[in-house]
Amino acid sequence: MKATRSRSAWAGVRAVVGIAGVGLPVLSFLARLPAALCPIGTLLLLTEVDGIGRAGVVAGMLWLGQAVGGAPVGRLADRRGHRPVILVASLVNAGVIVALVGAVLAGLPAAVQAVLAGLTGATMPQVGPLSRTRWSVLTASDAAGPGRREPASAPQELAPAPDGGPDGHQLAPAEGLDGHELASVRPAGPDGKELTGRALALDTTIDEISFMVGPALAATVVVLCHPAAGLLLAAVLGAVCGVLFAVHPTAPGPVRTGRGAAAGVPLVSPGLIVLWVMALGQGVIWGGANAGVSALSKELGAAGMAGFVWGGMAVTSALAGLVTTALPVKRDLTVRLRWAIVAQTLLVLPLPAVDGFVGASLVIAGIGVAVAPHLIAVFGLGERIAPAARMGEAMGLLGAGLIIGQCVAAVVAGPLAEAYGYRAAFGLSCGAGPVACVVALLFVRGRRFGPLPDGAVGVPPAPAEAGRGPTGRSS
Repeated sequence: MKATRSRSAWAGVRAVVGIAGVGLPVLSFLARLPAALCPIGTLLLLTEVDGIGRAGVVAGMLWLGQAVGGAPVGRLADRRGHRPVILVASLVNAGVIVALVGAVLAGLPAAVQAVLAGLTGATMPQVGPLSRTRWSVLTASDAAGPGRREPASAPQELAPAPDGGPDGHQLAPAEGLDGHELASVRPAGPDGKELTGRALALDTTIDEISFMVGPALAATVVVLCHPAAGLLLAAVLGAVCGVLFAVHPTAPGPVRTGRGAAAGVPLVSPGLIVLWVMALGQGVIWGGANAGVSALSKELGAAGMAGFVWGGMAVTSALAGLVTTALPVKRDLTVRLRWAIVAQTLLVLPLPAVDGFVGASLVIAGIGVAVAPHLIAVFGLGERIAPAARMGEAMGLLGAGLIIGQCVAAVVAGPLAEAYGYRAAFGLSCGAGPVACVVALLFVRGRRFGPLPDGAVGVPPAPAEAGRGPTGRSS
């Protein structure tokens, strides 16, 4: 019986991977590592060359650039297609990273370094948010069945359906489209929804792993090679893996709304605002815990241990994400989000009581069990309520919420830890949890996050030339 259940669970993972093959998840993981490498790489390089004071300012500018640039990059990808936007952003970002390294090593003024750091963040190709958009398109096309896909080069023109609401989900084909062009307007059947949910769960887990692996990898190469090695590794990965991700056959083409349709499909909605606040809260919880672990490690005289303690969350969060991907969905995402944030809030509370690496490792690893399910629910609900024609922009906006939360926590928790000790930084995480719980319990309800209405749902065209996965289905 257990063997049968195990095979059934892993069938969910295989179903997702089978859409585009194992190469896409691996490539997306490598392509999103620069976003995790750059902040810690900047801190390590500037700390070594100019001291912690300038390092904090320059790294803060990089985080600010990431937060500001997320939604505009997503908007461009929606309008122009993923391929050209990610391709240009990856190459430009790699060049700006190299320029930042050169400015630091050459001893240029702090203002120049800060501007280059801001540009580094702003030009990040947003692989994580756009990867989630890509999976949404791929699973929609896969659920529609063979022969229903549209070539990537043809933008999909959509117009509001006669009975569509202001949320922009109920769309009808614009006049003049033939049968082949209707490939991107597909019925939102339950099988497609479940497949999309599992794909987004897997991709969010990959995001979690990259976020945890990036800082550890940056610290390792800095110790083994050179203070600039972390940033240079980010530039290489962006120039190589970012470009490969951009030109991958699964890259969606642009979505072109009909004349006047964009005005009736607003991006911001009450539901998206609530999800952005939840992402912000998650970032604050992360940032406070991270600052506390770093301060604890420094107090115990082993600053390098912080990465290993934080790595425990990477393991448990990744396992929780894989389990969420594999198992059938039995509860709505709104319920799962509320459970996950309540569990995370309770798991954070023991942090101020720890006084050593063993206790910190156990608590941090425990928190990770609830992190991936929470983010999977946040991005899954975002995919559910965001207008199809602005999906990349919506995912970028939610990703920016996470980054802003971490940035705010870093600014607040650092001085708290320096003045009052590591427990004060942990206290920030403990305070953010209940606030996020109140928001979730009051506002994450079905009336704001109901399933898409019956009818056609517009999505960007999925490329017809994508390779076949292990299951033999076209992607």
